[in-house]
Amino acid sequence: MPHTQFIQTIEKILKPEEEVMNGLVSGLESKTYRKGDFLLKADETCRYFYFIEKGLVKLFFDNGDKDFIMTFFAENAFFAELSGFLTSQPSKYMIVAVEQTEVLRIHKDIIEKLCKKYHSAETLFSKLYSKAPVNMMGRISEMLEDDGKKRYHNFLRQRPDLIQRISLGDMADYIGITQVSLSRIRAQK
Repeated sequence: MPHTQFIQTIEKILKPEEEVMNGLVSGLESKTYRKGDFLLKADETCRYFYFIEKGLVKLFFDNGDKDFIMTFFAENAFFAELSGFLTSQPSKYMIVAVEQTEVLRIHKDIIEKLCKKYHSAETLFSKLYSKAPVNMMGRISEMLEDDGKKRYHNFLRQRPDLIQRISLGDMADYIGITQVSLSRIRAQK
């Protein structure tokens, strides 16, 4: 069955009616991005909700002198730049492929139609959307309360799957320190 991983991941969250699943699957578009390709650029409006079948992307913004990486999304993750997606406003964030990435994406209009017609679709997307603010609050707390060394060790503990997949520059941008500081922290092991 096509899109098996997508379906299984949805069903772990909520088992919607067959019509909802059929509507989601029929609305999916497969897309492949090469390393460095943008899924979303700053000042564009995020109109798609994504599911990663294979690969890795980062959500980040450029504050002028450096990038600040908010998070990474890898296989079996659902994601969007939610503030722009939900408000239909241009985003200050960007999403870029860190490695060759295969995604399934569904347009916001399809999701909205399904949510208006089926309560289970509305419940499913409510659950998917609500994960982002919870994760972001943890991320903000970490950036405000922890030093670079603790953030680095948190990253190693929470995302060991990414250690070999991201550059030191991206790791430093995620942790919020320079590459020189990151090298010093890594040398202290």
